[in-house]
Amino acid sequence: MAKYVCDACGWEYDEELGAPDLGIAPGTKFEDLPEDFECPLCGVGTDMFSME
Repeated sequence: MAKYVCDACGWEYDEELGAPDLGIAPGTKFEDLPEDFECPLCGVGTDMFSME
């Protein structure tokens, strides 16, 4: 499982933990996030995330 960091604000998405408060189940791979997923802090899309 990998971690991805928002290049704009530093928010981290951890595949192992998911983002339950956003409706993303633990174990959800980054590439399986909804196409319209946006950083919950700054609103950028997944194209602005880098693997940590």
